[in-house]
Amino acid sequence: MILESRAVGFRYGRQLAVEDVSLVLKPGVMAIIGPNGSGKSTLMKCLAGLLHGTGHVALDGQDVSKLPTSQLTRLVSYMPQEFSSKAAISVFEAVLLGRLQQLGLRIRDEDVLAVESLLDELDLRCLANRWIAELSGGQAQLVAIAQALAREPVVLLMDEPTSNLDLRRQFEVCELVRRITDSRKMSTAIALHDLNLAARCADTICVLSEGRLHSVGPPLKVITREMVESVYRVDARIDLEEGRIPIVTIRGVAR
Repeated sequence: MILESRAVGFRYGRQLAVEDVSLVLKPGVMAIIGPNGSGKSTLMKCLAGLLHGTGHVALDGQDVSKLPTSQLTRLVSYMPQEFSSKAAISVFEAVLLGRLQQLGLRIRDEDVLAVESLLDELDLRCLANRWIAELSGGQAQLVAIAQALAREPVVLLMDEPTSNLDLRRQFEVCELVRRITDSRKMSTAIALHDLNLAARCADTICVLSEGRLHSVGPPLKVITREMVESVYRVDARIDLEEGRIPIVTIRGVAR
């Protein structure tokens, strides 16, 4: 499925957050990058149909604001930045709730197997019976990722899923998202701060600056010294790993 935004804009009162953003999210991984306050989270909520401002968001040509909530949540899985870790449920139950739209009066064997498989992939099986409230921030983040993937969506929107994770876990999660996106032919958008991580896992990079679309395209075309200096206000060196992945090295202070 294709998720498309057409001249999307949103304000919080008088404060402009996103303005005139047009994107086409096709099967594959799109990384949305930009400094703090550039509009990444607001754009993700607009794409998920949680915020409605100006412009339109369409899923295979259908305006998401007109789709029944049950249909939209079945097709589009949104993972917010913050994941509540105060619920009195276990890790297994939290991930199972990600399949709420598929669950009937009885939990099927296939639902249990799907959750167990995700827990194994994210190395969370040892935490399956732990209470959510007992988890560290990084562990809770991994549970949120598992919950989003458990829905088996056609569109996956993840707002900074690696923010509380250590370096190894960041790479593991991005590789998992990449692998599942490809195997399920999903359309995935993932908001990230780490430019190197974005370049490694994404087919397309979308750069936001002050709420507007700065550039969009393949990592090699978008992640340039000029873009980093213009958008992030820092001096950087861009190298290539194996001639195909741009690697950003910050070599100066903010300008």
